[in-house]
Amino acid sequence: MNVSEGDIVSVEYTIRLENERVIETTVGETPLTYTHGRNEILQGLEAGLDGMEIGGTKVITVEPVDAYGEIHPEGFFEVSRDRVPEEAQRVGMKLETTAPDGRVVFPYVADIRPEVIVLDLNHPLAGKTLLFDVRVVDIQRGERQLMTGVLSGGKAAR
Repeated sequence: MNVSEGDIVSVEYTIRLENERVIETTVGETPLTYTHGRNEILQGLEAGLDGMEIGGTKVITVEPVDAYGEIHPEGFFEVSRDRVPEEAQRVGMKLETTAPDGRVVFPYVADIRPEVIVLDLNHPLAGKTLLFDVRVVDIQRGERQLMTGVLSGGKAAR
């Protein structure tokens, strides 16, 4: 049985950066379960899992465009240092604030300057190539949408 569209797939993974730093792992924990072909996981990861068998392992390289995208310069903005609590004035610190349109956003502290703090709204993994060490744990056949034609009256042709 191979991973194909509509299947419910359980996969164990470890995410690494190109410098080998481990970002996240499900090894020894509950595997990730998703429906293949439904865009529930990163596009590049899903493409790499396509056709794998139960028990199969491989390293899937996912470029930024198929993961969290490139870094967008418009995602950076400056705020006065007095608007950020002193204990949060550390590079990498995740903050919570309200955007001008009223949405709650979660920027990261990107830089600390004498008068301002530079915040970054890009995903922390934007611009990074991700390496997924994966193992397919289980595949369950899901419902597939078979388009075989429609007769008048809305019934599928046989």
